[in-house]
Amino acid sequence: MTGTPPGTPSRVGLVGYGLAGSVFHAPLIAATEGLALDAVVTSNPERQRQARAEFPDVRVAVSADELFDRAGELDLIVVASPNKTHVPLATAALKAGLPVVVDKPVAGTAAEARELAALADERGLLLSVFQNRRWDNDFLTLRALLAAGELGDVWRFESRFERWRPQPKGGWRESGDPAEIGGLLYDLGSHVVDQALVLFGPVTSVYAETVIRRAGARTDDDTFLALTHENGVRSHLYVSATTAQLGPRFRVLGSRAGYVKYGLDPQEAALREGRRPGPDAADWGTEPESLWGRVGAGESPVTGGGRPEPTLPGDYPAYYAAVADALRNGGPNPVTAGEAAAALDVLEAARRSARDHVTVTL
Repeated sequence: MTGTPPGTPSRVGLVGYGLAGSVFHAPLIAATEGLALDAVVTSNPERQRQARAEFPDVRVAVSADELFDRAGELDLIVVASPNKTHVPLATAALKAGLPVVVDKPVAGTAAEARELAALADERGLLLSVFQNRRWDNDFLTLRALLAAGELGDVWRFESRFERWRPQPKGGWRESGDPAEIGGLLYDLGSHVVDQALVLFGPVTSVYAETVIRRAGARTDDDTFLALTHENGVRSHLYVSATTAQLGPRFRVLGSRAGYVKYGLDPQEAALREGRRPGPDAADWGTEPESLWGRVGAGESPVTGGGRPEPTLPGDYPAYYAAVADALRNGGPNPVTAGEAAAALDVLEAARRSARDHVTVTL
């Protein structure tokens, strides 16, 4: 930590003001007690104007080096720039003596993630990975059901992050250049794999299928992963931009009951619409009863079987509240680089499995 006086907010420099920076990180940082959005890095004039309009007191820089040159004036760097820049920017921030939050995926390989973690440990600095979907409403609800033993022993976990986007949008995320670390496997796959590991622990084998379906697409846009966990749970994970009929977000089958939930957590849509969490948003992260999942056995939730399960409110603000606590009070890191490296082990195995048409043992 730098010399911020007690009782004043930790000053945050945000690198990148595209989708991740402007929709997720900046609003959540600004809404967190104990944090202050001090500076935004973007070389795009339109995004510079956007940042100043949304946060009039923010300082705007055109390169991250400007922040590192005055590292003593900041308490945290958040890296929300394109994937290929995550490792070099996080490395530079740590070497400048600054704690770091990095958007997922933290790196292109598990080895790079572990090298970053080692550097952070060596410097005694926080290195945290933004895995916001640990605070999705449906994920929090499922964790509560599992903790209460409502489903019995889980046998199979099905998780889908599907969209219908038949036309590629372009940009680095859909580039075929491996250096960009694009494609759905590393984008949405980072979320579904992380959730599976949080719920059911380490993985012993990985099978995957990755396909490029859309004309003009350059990287995977329809991907399936089958994971076998050490405890015997099987996770079947789907990420797709080519799904004309969306499946359930979760279908979890256990020895006592199953849980089926359709629809996405509402927080991303709310942030995109300009809504902000805080005291004036008491309904933040909530959804109508019509979207609740159902718990039961031997019944079809589509036709009303099982009991409705109230969905707990989603809570993305909890991530940065935990970061603030870690900075100020030495509280636990909400998502460690070691956890992110374990997810990258799975993603790398999935890439090899799909390429070589084999099951990969970890």
